[in-house]
Amino acid sequence: MEIKECVILLHGLARTAFSMRPMEKALQQAGYLTCNLNYPTRRYPVAYLAEKYIPLAMDACRRKTGEKDLQKIHFVTHSMGGIVVRHYLAGHVVANLGRVVMLAPPNHGSEIVDKFGGKWWFRSFNGPGGCSLSTGPDSVPNSLGPANFPVGIITGNQPLEPLFSSMVAHPNDGKVSVQSARLEGMRDFLVVSHGHTFIMMKKEVIRQVVGFLRHGRFET
Repeated sequence: MEIKECVILLHGLARTAFSMRPMEKALQQAGYLTCNLNYPTRRYPVAYLAEKYIPLAMDACRRKTGEKDLQKIHFVTHSMGGIVVRHYLAGHVVANLGRVVMLAPPNHGSEIVDKFGGKWWFRSFNGPGGCSLSTGPDSVPNSLGPANFPVGIITGNQPLEPLFSSMVAHPNDGKVSVQSARLEGMRDFLVVSHGHTFIMMKKEVIRQVVGFLRHGRFET
């Protein structure tokens, strides 16, 4: 019987669905249906993005298979996309939820937002969602609590942005520290020698994502 599982892909802050296209192609080749969501990360708060766009993506998955035939919905996210998914799953039960893979998620915020979040130019470019990702106790990622869903996390330790990297606790990927990417309740955690911006395009990372969706763990 044909397996009908759909993967929703959520890109990071100030990116587009195009950044997740190599991942999407690999997932399709692995037999998954996909919904590569394009959503306005810079325009709205995380809560609005979660409540507005994730249901649209899940509906798109159901249309691909039919409501009764869809077996599982998985998520693969980059950066802020992981926080959007966490926000949605903190308040909703997805009956046919499969697994979640987060790439370079600021699960405890980023010191870059601590430093620049009050600057007009930073707020103008990153919007309310990006500016909510500080390391403070009341920030959006720090208010969401542990994972209550099966999640694997991949993050990098080779920064490509030396200026930003100097502001973030080491080791880091240039924008998010390895420690910040961790999340209580996660099923598996992997550190790779890549930076934040292009981690989702790396063949090694894509291979590990497919492995986690299939088996619930990363290859070691």
